[in-house]
Amino acid sequence: MSPQDARLVRNTALTISALVVLRLVAAALTPLTFDEAYYWMWSKHLAGGYYDHPPMVAVVIRLGTLIAGDSEFGVRLVSILLALPMSWAVYRSAAILFGGERIATTAAILLNVTMMASVGTIIVTPDAPLLVAASFVMFFLAKVLETGRGAWWLAVGAAVGAALLSKYTAMFFGPAILIWLVVVPKLRRWLLSPWPYLGGFAALAIFAPVILWNADHHWVSFIKQLGRARIEGFRPAFIAELIPTQIAFATPLVWLLGAMGLYALLRRNSGALAARALISATFWTIALYFVWHSLHARVEANWFAPVYPAFAIAAAVAAHVVPWDARRKRLADFCLRWAAPSGVLMFVALIVQANTGVLSGYRRDATVRSVGVGWRELASEIEAVRARTGATCVLAPDYGTTGWLAFYLPKGTCVLQPTQRIRWVNMPEPGPAQLSGRLLYVDELRPVTPRYLDETFSHIERVAELPRKRGPLTIETYGLDLLDGAKRDVLDHSPPPELE
Repeated sequence: MSPQDARLVRNTALTISALVVLRLVAAALTPLTFDEAYYWMWSKHLAGGYYDHPPMVAVVIRLGTLIAGDSEFGVRLVSILLALPMSWAVYRSAAILFGGERIATTAAILLNVTMMASVGTIIVTPDAPLLVAASFVMFFLAKVLETGRGAWWLAVGAAVGAALLSKYTAMFFGPAILIWLVVVPKLRRWLLSPWPYLGGFAALAIFAPVILWNADHHWVSFIKQLGRARIEGFRPAFIAELIPTQIAFATPLVWLLGAMGLYALLRRNSGALAARALISATFWTIALYFVWHSLHARVEANWFAPVYPAFAIAAAVAAHVVPWDARRKRLADFCLRWAAPSGVLMFVALIVQANTGVLSGYRRDATVRSVGVGWRELASEIEAVRARTGATCVLAPDYGTTGWLAFYLPKGTCVLQPTQRIRWVNMPEPGPAQLSGRLLYVDELRPVTPRYLDETFSHIERVAELPRKRGPLTIETYGLDLLDGAKRDVLDHSPPPELE
């Protein structure tokens, strides 16, 4: 490596490290989202699977809280630090596939400045470990191409297995790899080799705990998630949401570079066939499915996480490899120059807005419902009401409110969701003594009493109405009802809709 390349690599490592430190600061300052609080509850009772997802997100949170405690920082610590090996894997993948330190370092930086990577590693969801695993799937496939050694297929299988432990979306890596092997003539020999199949068995072995958990729970998680593919109408309006959200999650300038790179790879303007085909197969197999899915249902922006390593490499190809005409070259240079500053600015603005609301003049925005701003103060008031009324347990109607209550109320407080018990099947249920006395039900103010309350309790008394606020903005107001005189089992063990 030349001194110039060594300096480039060193500066890239410092840049990515600085971005990680920035995320750690933001993680410590930003309250948990309701999904994170829910997954934090999973992490207290690790299992082979859960109603919504495989277990990797719970493992990541558990590791972080073992290091830094049950705080926002602890919940997010390991997820954010995983950006370091993720960046290395993308750096090495780009270097192997397209050659040169400049394209490799650019790919690593561009991935890190996307909102998918910056926000997606702070807000700990299954997409965070999936993004990391997807980077290593790409790297190990690149090593198969570079070395021609079959043993690397075992590493591919391990990475795919880790991805499957993160989210079921990882199943798309199978057809993507098959397409790659079929499209590239020199790689077809692997179809007759035992190594890819051994890699598949390795992935299956790693994924086995999820299969066993589902077998013990009537396959409910598989039915829930794979059932999303079922077509129940034609609603192309969701396409109109898909494109702008992906531009935002990639950040506009990285998105432009990535789109230019994917176009060039399809036009065979850059790189060897095997490299082009790997990036294209990985990206388009997943992206085209979600485009099709959006014709009948909403596609959340974070679902595209596993394509981002390939997308970042395509963006680096557009910046350094493609022989553009003068006009497109100026556009690519502009995007490359300002992609990192604009990505950092978007990230900082989002964190400031989510925590304070100042950028919208304290009016509502898309973050107020999901980020738990105001919950620490609200939880203190709820605890005061619980202590005053002598309630032995706090109930909530949904998993998000349950998660927030469990995280922000004093440690050891009995908190549960009495319905949808499949969500909590891995956790011990409270004893009869905790449910036989007075209970406190916390829910957003509603015009009518929930059916569950009327059918379960003979005495329902509104004891408080408390707001959750972000600055002067009231996000929502919660009604606190004191419940007594249970007419039936407090816990509703009705089967989930997937099993009805």
